[in-house]
Amino acid sequence: MSPVEIVPHDAPDLVARATALLDAGELAILPLDGAYALCADALQDEAAERVFSALERSADAPLPVLVAGYEDLHHVAFPTPTSRALADAFWPGPLTMLLRARPWLPDAVTAAQETVPVRAPRVEITRRLAAHFGPLLAVDLPSPDAVREARLRVDAGPRSGREDTWVDATGAEAKVLREGAVRAAEVTQRGR
Repeated sequence: MSPVEIVPHDAPDLVARATALLDAGELAILPLDGAYALCADALQDEAAERVFSALERSADAPLPVLVAGYEDLHHVAFPTPTSRALADAFWPGPLTMLLRARPWLPDAVTAAQETVPVRAPRVEITRRLAAHFGPLLAVDLPSPDAVREARLRVDAGPRSGREDTWVDATGAEAKVLREGAVRAAEVTQRGR
């Protein structure tokens, strides 16, 4: 296996290079708000299976999906008034919303469940790539060197280490599942 290629986040041809790799089913390590994440094409079963294999992770939990912004959320999930309010307040940023998944998302991504976690990161290069390529799987890593199966790593310097706040946005009111960088009180106030 060839070593991961480390590329600065401001490399001029980065979006095109990363798109070609992801389109071929390869894995990439991209910066998010609080960590680096192992990323792949969210619409390819094989890519999801490669993520599970690389992380030695059980396939019984849905994989988070990155989108460029709220306008792209409908490609992977069913929006709700709650998700609109939360996105207006906190996206792009460290908030992951659990929403009902679109039926065309692969079972490997949703773990055959009805919901999928969706986020729109604040990191510009990752958002640009999601806008250009489409939805991406994104599993946070403890360190950017945590896996060897990725072909490309985008270096954007140290991350904050703060986890995303996870919110169930499927209903009329937001339910905080895990408090992280966005405080639960802020989510509750905005997600009504």
